Amino acid sequence: MNLRMLIDRRCTCVLLLCLSHYIVTTADEHTHTYNDGEEVVLWMNTVGPYHNRQETYSYFSLPFCKGPKEAIGHYHETIGEALQGVELEFSGLDISFKDPTMKRVYCSIEMSEAKFKAFTYAIRNHYWYQLYVDDLPIWGIVGEFEDNGEEKSYFIWAHKKFDIGYFDNRIVEVNLTSEGKTKLVQGESISFSYQVHWRASSVPFNLRFDKYLDPNFFQHRIHWFSIFNSFMMVIFLVGLVTMILLRTLRKDYARYTKEAELDDLERDLGDEYGWKQVHGDVFRAPTYPIIFSSIIGTGCQIMFVASVCILLAIVGDYYQQRGTLLSTAIFLYATTSPVNGYCGGALYSRLGGKEWIKQTVVGSLLFPTMISTTVIIINFVAIYYHASRAIPFATMVVVACICLFVVLPLNLVGAILGRNLSGSAEVPCRVNTVPRPIPEKKWFMEPAIIMLLGGILPFGSIFIEVYFVFTSFWAYKIYYVFGFMLLVFIILSVVTICATIVCTYFLLNAEDYRWQWTSLCSAGSIGIYVYLYSFYYFFFKTKYVHIVCGAYML
Repeated sequence: MNLRMLIDRRCTCVLLLCLSHYIVTTADEHTHTYNDGEEVVLWMNTVGPYHNRQETYSYFSLPFCKGPKEAIGHYHETIGEALQGVELEFSGLDISFKDPTMKRVYCSIEMSEAKFKAFTYAIRNHYWYQLYVDDLPIWGIVGEFEDNGEEKSYFIWAHKKFDIGYFDNRIVEVNLTSEGKTKLVQGESISFSYQVHWRASSVPFNLRFDKYLDPNFFQHRIHWFSIFNSFMMVIFLVGLVTMILLRTLRKDYARYTKEAELDDLERDLGDEYGWKQVHGDVFRAPTYPIIFSSIIGTGCQIMFVASVCILLAIVGDYYQQRGTLLSTAIFLYATTSPVNGYCGGALYSRLGGKEWIKQTVVGSLLFPTMISTTVIIINFVAIYYHASRAIPFATMVVVACICLFVVLPLNLVGAILGRNLSGSAEVPCRVNTVPRPIPEKKWFMEPAIIMLLGGILPFGSIFIEVYFVFTSFWAYKIYYVFGFMLLVFIILSVVTICATIVCTYFLLNAEDYRWQWTSLCSAGSIGIYVYLYSFYYFFFKTKYVHIVCGAYML
C-alpha cells in the first residue's frame, strides 16, 4: 500500500513538473502572455528613408551594434510574412517582463570612415527604423543634422528609452523615446544605451492596436460621400438595365417570337434590325477559347477568394498580425482551385473545346505565372539594392510547390466535375455555319472603344476607396475599414455587371456578334484605370524617388 502511494505521489510530482514546464515555455510572444521576470524579445526589423516607405533595408545594414545577449533566431510564422520581406533580427538587449532596467550601455562602436559615411547618409535622408516588441511595432529616427551655413553637423540618437504598459500578464503598449543626442565625429567612439520602464495600463489586450489606427482619416466625411455617390450610380445603372430589359428587349423578343412562327420565305421578307440580325451567330464560340475560359475561371476564383478574405478580415482583425491577410489569401487561393477548374472547364466544354487538359493547365498556372513573373522582376531589383523586400529563395520554392502540387491537382478535379456536370451546350437557336459579315459602324461602337468606356463607371464608383488603399500601401496608415471595403466591393460588382450588360447590348445592336471578349474586357478595363491612377498617386501624392519604389509601383 505504501509503495503504491509513493508511486502515485511521484507520478503526481512529475505531472505537475511537466505542467509547470509547459506553462513556462508557452508563455511568450506567440501566446502574448508572460510570467513575471520572463524574457521579452526586442526584434529589429528594417531601416529606410521616411519618405520612401517601400525602400527598406535590414536594420543592421547600418553599422549599429548588437547587445551582449546571445542571438535568437527568428523563423517566419507564415508564408505571408516571408513574402512581405520581414526579416526580424534579435537586438541582443536584455528585457524582462515587469522588470525595470536602468540606463545601461550595451555596446560601443568606433566611428571609422565607412561607418561615418553610412550614418551621415542615413541621417541626411531622414532614415527611420522599425522595431517589434510582442508583435507591437515601434518606430524611431536614426538622427538629425544641423546646417549652420558653413558646415553640416550630424547627430545620432544613442539612447533608447522604452516605456512598456502591461495589462495583467500581457503587453498592451510600447513607446520609444530617442535620447542621447551625440555628434558624429570620425575616429571617435559612440556608446549606445537603453533603459526600460514598466507601468500598469488600463488598455485591454484586444484594443491594444487602436492607437495605431487613424479613424479620423479613414472614416472621414468624404468616405461616406463616396459610398453615397457610388450607391446613386448603382441606382442609375440598375434603372438603365431594367429599362433595356423590360422595354426594349421584351418588345423585340416578342416580335422575334411571332416571326419564328412564319415560314422561311415570310421570315426572309420580314424587317429584321439590330441584335436580331445576329441571332444565328451570337452563340458562336469566341476566338482563343482556352485563354477565354481560363480567364473566366480564374476570375471566378479570385472573386470568391476576395469575398472570403474581406469577410474574414472584418471578423478577425487581420491587420494586427504580420502577413496574416496575405497568408490567408494564399491558403484560400490554393484550396479554392476547384472553383477555377469547375467554371473554366465547364465553359470550355460548352464552347466545344476538346483540349481540356491543356485548358486545365493554362487555367491553373495563368494567374500564378503572371504574379510570379512580376514578383521575380521586383525581387531582382530588391536583391541588387540589398533591400529587405527581397523574397528568400526557399519561400519562392514553397510557392512553386503549392502551385504544382496543390493548385494544379485541385484545378484538375474541378475541371472534371465541370465537364461532367455542366459542360453540355444548350443554345436556344441554331448557329449559322458561315459567319455573318459584320457591317461598318460608327467609331464609338467599335469593340475597342466599348471596352475602354465600360470601365469608367465602375472605376468612378471605387476610386475614393482606391485612394485609401494606396495610402495604406505607400504611406504610414494601417487599413482596417474592411466593412467599407465590403460595401464598395458589392457596389463595384453591381456596377460592373450593369455596365457590361449595357455595353453588350450596344454591341449586339450594332450587329456585331463578337460580344464575349468585349464584355470580358469592358469589365476588366477597370484595371487599366486603377493602374493609371496608381501612376498619378505615385508621382503627385508621394515623394518616392528610388528605383525600388518605382519597381513596386509598376
